[in-house]
Amino acid sequence: MHYLLPHLLTNAASTYPDRTALVSGAESLTYAQLDRLSDRLAAVLAASGVQRGDRVGLFLPKSIGSIVGLYGVMKAGAAYVPIDPGAPAGRAAYIIENCGIRVLLTAGSRSAAVAEIVAKGAALERVILADSAPLDPAAAIPVTSWAQVQSHDGPAPALTAIETDLAYILYTSGSTGVPKGVMISHRNSLTYVDWAHQEIGVTADDRLSSHAPLHFDLSVFDLFVAAKAGAALVLVPEGLSSFPFRLAEWIDKERISVWYSVPTILSLLVRSGNLSRFTFDALRTIIFAGEVFPVKYLRELMAFIPKPAYYNFYGPTETNVITYYRVPEIPEDRTAPIPIGRSCANMDVFGLTDEGKRVERPGDVGELYARGSFVAQGYWGDAEKTQRNFVPNPVHHGYQEIAYRTGDLVTLDDNGDYIFLGRRDDMVKSRGYRIELGEVESTMYRHASVREAAVVAVPDPAIGARLVAFVVMAADAGIEAADLHAFCGEYLPRYMVPESIELRESLPKTSTGKVDKVALARHATNGDG
Repeated sequence: MHYLLPHLLTNAASTYPDRTALVSGAESLTYAQLDRLSDRLAAVLAASGVQRGDRVGLFLPKSIGSIVGLYGVMKAGAAYVPIDPGAPAGRAAYIIENCGIRVLLTAGSRSAAVAEIVAKGAALERVILADSAPLDPAAAIPVTSWAQVQSHDGPAPALTAIETDLAYILYTSGSTGVPKGVMISHRNSLTYVDWAHQEIGVTADDRLSSHAPLHFDLSVFDLFVAAKAGAALVLVPEGLSSFPFRLAEWIDKERISVWYSVPTILSLLVRSGNLSRFTFDALRTIIFAGEVFPVKYLRELMAFIPKPAYYNFYGPTETNVITYYRVPEIPEDRTAPIPIGRSCANMDVFGLTDEGKRVERPGDVGELYARGSFVAQGYWGDAEKTQRNFVPNPVHHGYQEIAYRTGDLVTLDDNGDYIFLGRRDDMVKSRGYRIELGEVESTMYRHASVREAAVVAVPDPAIGARLVAFVVMAADAGIEAADLHAFCGEYLPRYMVPESIELRESLPKTSTGKVDKVALARHATNGDG
């Protein structure tokens, strides 16, 4: 019986002790080694005072040490809190203090950043290293070396956590600019992992890519579905995604069988990966999530690599994944985004209109709600925000149940699949008209030479909102902004055509690989960034 995430590892170590569990470049660990090393870290954490219910920070790039770290933290009964290793010191210090982190797992290469975080007021009591590089003792904090972890011979603490205890906390951007910590219990994550394992049919013979950083919820699938199946988890080398040809070569050479990432990475592979040079004969499943996949690139990807099954997963961090859609062949004349599909097993999703009625037919538009065991426990230390988004189920009044308001607008297609229309806060008004920014972006992608497009709204007291588009064109396109403006006018009503279009060589990306619309909106408003 497994009811905690670490049980997946211990079960795999018992069933497949000599199978490869983790690959990072030339380094690898078997399941027995990963289990044993994480036990030792759990013992070190317990000796350092970490107890059930505590939070332990992970402040390091994805690596063998960080994977050992998250399992060790959970085996100690605590919740792991991954912090973006590239985050500004102020943000990292805020997360550490907000979450009450006293023990931080990090890498020697982060010495300067750790010192700056401490200078910002983070009250750390111990630093544990997850690699062999030394930590410059810039702050008077006790340090446990990686060698001490590896050689520790004390018994691992008894695993006393229960399924409703927190497994991890993922901090996401908040609308006020203050990060919010999404609390995920073992049950929340395991129910999703069990579904995903069965739906994708992952076996011990698979090799799963691990692309998303640990502070991004996409990483949950890679980490724990691989462990449940006894499959190999292969870490994508840091920075490789910036070189699409090398990334394509890596996928082929490493014989990745299940790939999962944001669409931006897959679009880059289509545009610049020279995919026709590789066979990808091991690749059987491609999953994408996190943002809308421009249909023209998805169609091209499916033509370049026709063998795999393609899945669109949907769900905010607060719910793991709650809907999915297996992508069929895409007609040549389709320009609209593909559906987000239907609810995963043991979950229920439903759309509610502004009048409180269910979305039941094409044309109905409402906000998507989710209920079930995938739904998170709320936001750490923020009861007000939790109550605002995790609400009493509006369609059940006979008993208490929580539903999560996603803030995403949906409708249904003729097959009963949900169609994502955009964020409620991306629905803007200009000159009295309601405009969905995603529809404008989809129209721009219809142009054969458009490589990337993002549209933001700038407040304008005269008309409500002014639309600004940022576009990356093909290198030899010879297209001017005026040409794109005219192109949009062929497909959109005048009030939906962006007031200005800025051509760029690239669009800024967040640490999770998505287009950074916050930076673009700031530039459009203030002229900076």
